[in-house]
Amino acid sequence: MSVLREDTFLYLVPTPIGNLDDITLRAISVLKEVDTILAEDTRTSGVLLKHLSITTKLQSYHTYNEHKVLQGLVARMKEGEKMALITDAGTPGISDPGFLLVRACLSNNLKTECLPGATAFVPALVKSGFPSDAFVFEGFLPQKKGRKTALNNITEEKRTVIFYESPFRLVKTLKELALIAGEDRLVSVSREISKLYEETITDSLKEVATYFETKGVKGEIVVVLSAKDKNPM
Repeated sequence: MSVLREDTFLYLVPTPIGNLDDITLRAISVLKEVDTILAEDTRTSGVLLKHLSITTKLQSYHTYNEHKVLQGLVARMKEGEKMALITDAGTPGISDPGFLLVRACLSNNLKTECLPGATAFVPALVKSGFPSDAFVFEGFLPQKKGRKTALNNITEEKRTVIFYESPFRLVKTLKELALIAGEDRLVSVSREISKLYEETITDSLKEVATYFETKGVKGEIVVVLSAKDKNPM
C-alpha cells in the first residue's frame, strides 16, 4: 500500500543530521515512491540514498537556483508529478531551502506535507538543561549588517535563545555576547550532533569561549543562550 496521498504533491522530508540510521521508516518509503527527489546537493544526498538503496530520480534544488526552477517545478506538480524535498541534513526550510517552494505550492493549491524528523536545534535545546517551555530560534545571525542589533536583541531576550553558528565565528560570537550580556551568562554549545564526535559544553560565556579557543572548533554548531535574568542551573 502506498504511503503517498492522492491529494499531496510535495513532501518535505527531514534527513539525518549525523548518523544515517536516524532517518524514519516513513521517510524512506516516501523517498522511494515519489517521482522526483529535489536535493540541496545531489552528491551529498546521493550518499544517503545509496545507503538506503533508493533509486528515485534526483534533481538539484538549492539557494542559487530555486528562483529559476520554481515555476517549472510547480507546473510539473500540476501535471501530477509527486516530489520530495530534502536538504543536506535536517528539515527543509529550517535555515535551508524550502520556504519559496512551499509558498508557491500553497499559492497554486498544491497540498504539501512535512514529515517529522531530524533537526539540530531541538536536541541541542534539550541537552542544554535550559528551560524549553518557551524559546526563540534565530537561525544564523547576520555576519555584518544588523549583527550588533541582533546580538543586543538576543541578550535581552527573556526566553532561551537558539541559533546556528559557523565554527570559524563561534569564539568571536561568544566573546561578543560576553561583552554585552556579561561573562557569567550561561551558554550551551553543541557540535556534531548525532555524529561520532558529538560534544556539548555548558558553562559561562567566558569559560565556553576559552574552551573552544584553546581546543579549536570543528563541525556543525548550535548555540543555546540562557534567558536574561534567569539562572537555569
